[in-house]
Amino acid sequence: QVQLVESGGGSVQAGGSLRLSCAASRYSYSANCMGWFRQSPGKEREGVANIWTVDGSAYYADSVKGRFTVSQDNAKKTVYLQMNSLNSEDSAMYYCAAAANVWSRSICGRAREFDFGSWGQGAQVTVSS
Repeated sequence: QVQLVESGGGSVQAGGSLRLSCAASRYSYSANCMGWFRQSPGKEREGVANIWTVDGSAYYADSVKGRFTVSQDNAKKTVYLQMNSLNSEDSAMYYCAAAANVWSRSICGRAREFDFGSWGQGAQVTVSS
């Protein structure tokens, strides 16, 4: 099972930027689809972005499209989430996740929370207005 460790969370003012990192302890072909999710108190966990690590194809939730960018560094076994133009609605605990049983780019783009079997511990992002 892939073990994931997030870092880079913190507090920022509205309009600012943060970059989250997700380091995988074991990077295998079974983790070709990686995702970022977030959860605020009292709300359900929502998908933010997925990335097909084979070719870097990225998919975004409408709420973050144009502001967030997901990328990868396969040599470092790390996936990143660059977050720009942050607002208070982006405040949440952010989790990265790996989907071991997703085998195509198109399925990765549609992958939901239940498709991801490995999860990190989370990184808190707080945006103040």
